[in-house]
Amino acid sequence: MATDLTSGAVRALVQSEGTSANPGFPSSVVQIVKVIKVGGNQGQDRYRVILSDGQNFVQGMLATQLNQLVASGQIADNALIRVNDYMNNLVQNKNVIILLAVEVVNSQYGQKIGNPTDIEADPSAKAGAGAGAGGAQPLYNTTNAAVGQQQNAYVKPEPSSNPYGGGNMNRGGGGASAPIVRNTTSSGQNILPIAQLNLYMNRWAIRARVTSKSDVKHWSNARGEGSLFSVELLDSSGTDIRATFFKEGVDKFYSMIEADKVYTFSGGRLKVANMQYNTCKSQCEINFDQNAEIHLDNDTGDIQQQLFDFVKIADLEAVEPQSFVDVIGVVKFVGEAATIISKKSGNELLKCELTLADDSGAEVSCTIWGDRATRAAQDYANQPVIAMRRCRVGDYGGRSLSAGQAISVNPRIPDTQRLQSWWQSGGSTTAVRALTSSGGGGSGRVPTFEERKNISAIKSEHLGMTNPDKPDWISFKGRFNFLKKDKEGGAWYTACANSEEPCKNRYKVTQTADGNWHCERCQQSNPTCVRKYIFSATVADDTCTTWASLFNEQAEQLLGVPADELYRDCWEQNQDDEKYNGTFETNNFREFIFTCKVKQEFVNDEARVKTSIVRMHPVNYVEESQKLLEQLAVM
Repeated sequence: MATDLTSGAVRALVQSEGTSANPGFPSSVVQIVKVIKVGGNQGQDRYRVILSDGQNFVQGMLATQLNQLVASGQIADNALIRVNDYMNNLVQNKNVIILLAVEVVNSQYGQKIGNPTDIEADPSAKAGAGAGAGGAQPLYNTTNAAVGQQQNAYVKPEPSSNPYGGGNMNRGGGGASAPIVRNTTSSGQNILPIAQLNLYMNRWAIRARVTSKSDVKHWSNARGEGSLFSVELLDSSGTDIRATFFKEGVDKFYSMIEADKVYTFSGGRLKVANMQYNTCKSQCEINFDQNAEIHLDNDTGDIQQQLFDFVKIADLEAVEPQSFVDVIGVVKFVGEAATIISKKSGNELLKCELTLADDSGAEVSCTIWGDRATRAAQDYANQPVIAMRRCRVGDYGGRSLSAGQAISVNPRIPDTQRLQSWWQSGGSTTAVRALTSSGGGGSGRVPTFEERKNISAIKSEHLGMTNPDKPDWISFKGRFNFLKKDKEGGAWYTACANSEEPCKNRYKVTQTADGNWHCERCQQSNPTCVRKYIFSATVADDTCTTWASLFNEQAEQLLGVPADELYRDCWEQNQDDEKYNGTFETNNFREFIFTCKVKQEFVNDEARVKTSIVRMHPVNYVEESQKLLEQLAVM
């Protein structure tokens, strides 16, 4: 019953580069004679198929987005399918049909139709394949189309029927809103839209704008050490892709490549995009080394400067944690640059907290990282509007953001003008709702009246007990009324004197018989140690009293003297209890605005709620009085 199949379909498939090269190609019904599972990158299954029209057969591959049809049994041996979108590649001088979009006609046909022969054995059937770029790329439309008017540099393009903008290899769309011009590199190689890249290509070239560029990162493991940096590339089809440069490629190209400039790229290796770290639309990503061919190209305006799909700050509450969003807002506050220790790697990371607000009546804390954190006070001075692409949404202290590499200051888009007008016409003094609790984002600002609670809320709201894996946060105004200083040996612990990795003066050391201090972490012994405060205190307000833990940074802020200095003055030569006790007693009963972390811990199999002071702000009584009067006025 060969009439169930489209006569001559296989011959037509191999004589064309794909539906993008032949938009008039009719959908053809073919039979999948065999489905063969083959290995894929990063553990993703791939399926090789044999396609037949009853007269001839040809080798093919299923695009990964069709894997679900195999898993559900719709695509199986002898199934009939209608080919709606495909590409033809030459692999070792043989045609391989990449099926991009199909429709299952009959999943249980049950038998092979006809007695097809291998189309590769017919020389006349191979005329059209592989005409461009060594057979690894699809042919462009032979009619050159003029580029339309320059698109808004920051507006996300609407999907269209342009075959280059189809969803065949994209995550989340990326259709082109203007026709693509046929173009070549300086060496004569055809330019390929990013949307058409696939893993079976050996020779390809793209023309793209660098929309973001990371800092150089250094790595070291059992296989060796090296460096890398990554860029995100956007082309005129509205599709972007992530590219990473390694080792010698870093030395050669890092200083050459600049953000917001247009280049032609070739000579890289395509691989499946790692969804954990890559949020670009293309399902592929590129690795480059020193052999890549990268050339600065004319910026004709056909490639947008950036793509944004903004989410209002107030709407972030409805966004799932760990999702990626584009956000634009006014920088309301810039915190101080600080360092934290990565729990995963143990390395020191630079961070800075920004508070962003927009005209939706909400504000949120956003963390920026690396060199940007050190430049934050200068880059974001005078409360500019910033647009950030693909921020990761967190649920740390409510809702918070972690910025990626793509940050634009005062971008030339209507949203910027709208927010600037709102801010200048009263938005700067309008009360907005904070989506991030004052502890969750760690921005360093003084918690507002609206964010503060009473100490009694720790018990009444069961803070720290709802989720044992995540702490709760609370801010309140209170005063110390007892400092527990009578710890044996002093209100501190002895830390490793090694200021380098992996210790960084953090890990506890013990004194050995020879008087040295030994660290289990770095396995080193040093003649000295570093003392770090750690003690408990009670904090009270007019509703309740609670125990709270203080660590080195907060204790130094309270006492005004480092632990090592207090030890030398009161313990090293002769024990001076009067001076030691006086240091604590002098600073008792001081009032602060506290930010605390509340978390459930288990001690001897008994659950206890532990409150730790993360930040303390001295009370500015003039500002507090003004705020109180403002609150009374609106009551």
